[in-house]
Amino acid sequence: MENKQVGFLILGIAVLLIVIIFLFQGALREIVAVGCGIEHSLVCPMNETIDQQTYLALVIVGVLIIFSGVLIFTKPKERIVIRKIKDKKKKLDLSKLDKKEKEVIRILEEENGTIFQAELMEKLGVGKVGITRLLDKLEAKQLIERKRRGMNNVVVLRD
Repeated sequence: MENKQVGFLILGIAVLLIVIIFLFQGALREIVAVGCGIEHSLVCPMNETIDQQTYLALVIVGVLIIFSGVLIFTKPKERIVIRKIKDKKKKLDLSKLDKKEKEVIRILEEENGTIFQAELMEKLGVGKVGITRLLDKLEAKQLIERKRRGMNNVVVLRD
């Protein structure tokens, strides 16, 4: 779920909470009117408590609204991987590659030459051992390059 969607969701919940707060305040005022009696209803200490609780609840909802606004109007974080801009696209000779190797090259070309190894595994439906062997073959043929990024590998199509 994107930040903007979460922000709108929190905003909707905040509006719902405001409605509930005012309904609850009205119900409490009726209870106080019956409990304190008519002659004491203006000076009854419970009236002040109702107002304090309402203001506190509205402040909490206000914080939710501000938080949702921040989520709605901020940009999502961008990817860490910096992709190289290729000036020339050269055609690769794929005639000597098997089916899976061609599929890896096709996916890399669709992803502008860079993809995480885990993402490539998912797209190909291959396990860790299978993807490692496949990428080893392509690296030996100097078609790709693997770069370490933290705990992950990034697979890059060579120029």
